[in-house]
Amino acid sequence: MQPIQVFSVVPKLPEKLSPLWELAYNFLFAWNGNVVDLFSRIDPALWRKSESNPVRFINSLPQDTLEELAKDDLFLTRMKETVDELKSYVGEVATTFSFPGSLGKDPVVAYFSFEFGISPCLPIYSGGLGILAGDHLKSASDLNIPLVGIGLCYQQGYFRQRLAPDGWQHEHYPVYDFEQMPISLVKDDNGRPVRITLDLQDRQVTVQLWKAAVGRVNLFLMDTNIPENPPEFRQLTTRLYGGDWEMRLQQEMLLGIGGIKALSALGLDPKIIHMNEGHSAFAGLERIRVFMKECGMSYEAAVELAASSCVFTTHTPVPAGNDRFPPDLMQRYMEPYAQELGLAFKVFMALGREDPRDDAESFCMTVLALRLSRFNNGVSELHGHVSRNMWKRVWPQFPTEDVPIGDITNGVHHPSWVADDLGLLFDRYLGSNWREDPDCQRVWKNADAIPDAELWRTHERLRERLVDFVRHRLRQELLQKGARRSEVEAAEDVLDPQALTIGFARRFATYKRANLLLQDRDRLLKLLHNNQRGVQFIFAGKAHPADNEGKKIIQQIVQFCREGDCRPKMVFLQDYDMDIAEHMLQGCDVWLNNPRVPLEACGTSGMKAMVNGVINLSTLDGWWAEAYRSDNSVGWSIGRGETYDDLRHQDFVESQILYTLLETEVVPDFYDRGHGNLPRAWVERMKRALVELGPVFTSHRMVEDYANIAYLPAYRNYLELTQNDFQAAKELAEWRMDMMTKWHGLDIRNVAAQQQGEVNVGVPIPVTAEVHLNGIEASNVLVEIYAGALDQDGNFKQRAAVEMTPGEFVEEGWCRYTGEFAPQWPGRFGYTVRVLPRHKNLLDPHSLGLIRWADQG
Repeated sequence: MQPIQVFSVVPKLPEKLSPLWELAYNFLFAWNGNVVDLFSRIDPALWRKSESNPVRFINSLPQDTLEELAKDDLFLTRMKETVDELKSYVGEVATTFSFPGSLGKDPVVAYFSFEFGISPCLPIYSGGLGILAGDHLKSASDLNIPLVGIGLCYQQGYFRQRLAPDGWQHEHYPVYDFEQMPISLVKDDNGRPVRITLDLQDRQVTVQLWKAAVGRVNLFLMDTNIPENPPEFRQLTTRLYGGDWEMRLQQEMLLGIGGIKALSALGLDPKIIHMNEGHSAFAGLERIRVFMKECGMSYEAAVELAASSCVFTTHTPVPAGNDRFPPDLMQRYMEPYAQELGLAFKVFMALGREDPRDDAESFCMTVLALRLSRFNNGVSELHGHVSRNMWKRVWPQFPTEDVPIGDITNGVHHPSWVADDLGLLFDRYLGSNWREDPDCQRVWKNADAIPDAELWRTHERLRERLVDFVRHRLRQELLQKGARRSEVEAAEDVLDPQALTIGFARRFATYKRANLLLQDRDRLLKLLHNNQRGVQFIFAGKAHPADNEGKKIIQQIVQFCREGDCRPKMVFLQDYDMDIAEHMLQGCDVWLNNPRVPLEACGTSGMKAMVNGVINLSTLDGWWAEAYRSDNSVGWSIGRGETYDDLRHQDFVESQILYTLLETEVVPDFYDRGHGNLPRAWVERMKRALVELGPVFTSHRMVEDYANIAYLPAYRNYLELTQNDFQAAKELAEWRMDMMTKWHGLDIRNVAAQQQGEVNVGVPIPVTAEVHLNGIEASNVLVEIYAGALDQDGNFKQRAAVEMTPGEFVEEGWCRYTGEFAPQWPGRFGYTVRVLPRHKNLLDPHSLGLIRWADQG
């Protein structure tokens, strides 16, 4: 039975309290403690029960409580101060970055992501990708960068984890009520919901939009769960990473194509799009279609304009983690779209294939994103190298290191993740600038001034809070399962608030090796049962619903934790989320991370631990390959970044290294106490990490890097290409077609260096070469000496490129180029000559895939 009409019932908020809604509907509360303090003091128990969701909290307040608050002058004063703080923050116009010609707060950048982790009360995230996206929005807000977010509004979010008695993971999907969340349905001036339509095969799906205000930045979320849609389309925004490959394709069409349509329906016209992972790559195609249809551009010109103003960040270091769709599925959904672009379907499919000539190859979203962006990057230095090697087939003529994929190392939003107690300590000794300017080295140097005793006592309180939190969670889990009273009481005694506490919490993918610690049971038990120097472990994490191997690892750890002699000192917390992560990252002493190198793209949880004074113990992968210091002054390394062919042997070797580090360095350092029972060497390591790593691994630095390296150059290029009715974009497209036509006839001959054999370090070596330009203007090519040190196989292990200067034509079509290079280090050194295309609006000469190398010999 269905009702004939539906109402939204809300409390009758007294007029004096109406500003509470402003606070509740802006996610600034996720990193502004004053907002949380205002709400939590009204009713601390209800605030906890509301899971820190201010909308649900207000809607749950008894009417008499609201009436009392409306008469409480002290509360009204504090509320006004907090609202004024919000308005001042949102209204701030100062910014470090200037986008000339942009109007007011209209967004210049549209940031697309499949998931966003902003707060536990908006559960549309699964792990690191979403948390990173949330931190990106928060830092963009703090830095006042004109950015808008685009995502999907999942009715059931990611799954909630429940563990069976044998430790096997089961998935549970609650249905969330959007009206009880800090998001609002987007409506037009007439009060009607703003909607768009999207073609899926021969049918249309209708989409409504929700808005989440994240400080100064708006995040718009698309929702298909409305009565106008048939059941199969309503399911599109039900679950994050749910369904089969056909549903994934539909979701990614919705995110990319629908996202561009949504921006248009909202009256927004961002000049740049940033695709966070390949899920949104169809956004690049939709921009091309729009430029063609609305601006009268050719496909080639539209491609140049779209790619020149697109940023793509890849997060996945393993080929299997990148979405690939079979040709027949793509044909069913995308052939009509290819026709709109004026492309034969085979040509369209080539956009998503590493080898465009292989008709059997699946369509890869990452390859599409790489081809449609002139700004591509991995998320750490090591991941950039891994990505260049992984995708070198897209640019087969280039050496791996020249593949046009850079790196911008991730960071974390310090104000969101630093514990309140520690934040107050930072306020006192670092000044409030650690929140406003967290990438300032001068600010973090002041961490040295924090008295050891104050820093340690604060950390001890956080560990005690973590232990209390774990006991409460375990007790609640047992009560829900109907456990015996003795089991519930035993949960009150797990863990020791004074013992060395090591945390491991992340997605349970097999390469992350959560069970590495269990390789040698005897050595582990010896650590656990040392009564004088106790060690305890807390685990948390989820395996993907289809990842049975990951589930087996969870089961193995859970069963070990439940053994009688381990139960008090090893705990697995089920249903890992941002709340559990926060408590663990703030209260553990050591953050354990042992992925197989180089399969961890970044690993931002370690950054969050570091900024809370938690010491990292990790393999040299992701961010830790950059952050680790060889003297162990900021944390410890499991191995030296070696890779192995024999994975079982690797697990054995690295587990032994891990046990040895724990036995000989980690545990002794923690329990080496001096005057006042302070572990001074340990505290010094905490401080060194804060001083050296604190200002580097922050999302403010990350977003500033994106602004300087990608957003601003892309914006300037967009403005130049669109002037005079897109004249420059059209000329760039014509130039590109001309280069593609003539490039095959370009050649290099008579390459010679004036010196032979043995040369001295630092002495310039003149080089000449003759280049057949095949009708290409000399100004349209870049001729370079490509020189560097060689490895034992004669390949370049380091290289630098030096531009050569054109001179006279020695015969028809052949131009002599001259230049010089100087070896800067002794050893085997070599050089060659190459030619690349050059154009003032071509942001990266590698991006076209055109190159000519001098013939060897």
